[in-house]
Amino acid sequence: MLILAAVLSIFVYGMIAAMLGTILPDLSQRFKLTPAQNGRIAMAQAIGLMIGSFAAGPLMDIYGKKLGVVGGLLLIAVALVGLRTAAGYGAILLLIFLLGTGGGALVNGGNALPPDIHVESITTAGMYNLLNLFFGLGGLVTPLVAARLFQNNSSRLLIFAATGATVAMLIAVMAQMAPPVGQVAFQASAVTQVLTSPALLLLSATLFLYVSAECGVWNWLARHLIAQGVPESKALTILSLGFALGLLLGRVAVSPVLSSIAPSHVLLGSAALMAITTFLMLQSSSPTAAWFLVFLAGIAMAPVFPTTLAIVNATFSGALVATATGVALTAGWLGLVVSSPIIGSVAGDDPRRLKKALLLLPAFSVLMVIVTLALGNAGAK
Repeated sequence: MLILAAVLSIFVYGMIAAMLGTILPDLSQRFKLTPAQNGRIAMAQAIGLMIGSFAAGPLMDIYGKKLGVVGGLLLIAVALVGLRTAAGYGAILLLIFLLGTGGGALVNGGNALPPDIHVESITTAGMYNLLNLFFGLGGLVTPLVAARLFQNNSSRLLIFAATGATVAMLIAVMAQMAPPVGQVAFQASAVTQVLTSPALLLLSATLFLYVSAECGVWNWLARHLIAQGVPESKALTILSLGFALGLLLGRVAVSPVLSSIAPSHVLLGSAALMAITTFLMLQSSSPTAAWFLVFLAGIAMAPVFPTTLAIVNATFSGALVATATGVALTAGWLGLVVSSPIIGSVAGDDPRRLKKALLLLPAFSVLMVIVTLALGNAGAK
């Protein structure tokens, strides 16, 4: 039951991560939303993710992991049902913020469960990677179901996703999860010690740089390929069956590797491969070559997010592990907030300049190499 709760939690978060991009075209058409309003809606979700991740940490340390999982799923279900009947821009903005807040709490809660799942021959870091496979599956299901089953009817999609969140919440309620580790009050001195830890600062920087790079691919790669002469349908296929597939297969492949190679070394190798593959994928306008290089970039990126969270858990195991996880995740969502505006400002009004703007991806990957090299000297495990 615990494994099922963890799988469904991460799967639902994957659905939510792809939800806004899937429903926003329909909402924009129905309510005549401007691009500026679309941007503020996306920003509201990102801010909600940051608040939800950060706030859930101390609450889970005090009251247990189930609070983050169940509370996050409840907020998500309420927001999805509310979006179905939203009457205008203001309501959409508020509900998307609520959706992000629930998503932030859920990703913190769901990623707190792998250390409690014990499977022979699979390390904790490997379990993080295996469970985060379902994030990718959730991200693939949302647009697929929207297009093939519901013909881009956002109202039906929202009910479908709300039903999935409700089922996952009921499973989480029934599952036995580890109780609080003993802390019964908010201790400012202990929290300050965690927040100023060099290891946590470096791990937070890793997630900031990684999420910036991953979201740069999700949000801008297709537009870059189209500007290079790749047909739109092929550009979208390269993104879904190249990058997303690489993320999925990369997490499968790395799980057994983590039983013999230290997680910090996996992070270092991934960062180095990210720098190479993200640079090369920007140089090709051939659809076949672009697909292959984007697929390799997905494989390179695959271990970073779950392995970083595994290192956070191993380094800060104890009363404030969820707080430390929340801080690292909040730094990651900050990357979501800042990367696209930077890329967009460099590209300006000319899509052909995206090739130059997207050099931010290999640049951030090089910075990740430097950060991961420093992790070993900062007490990270």
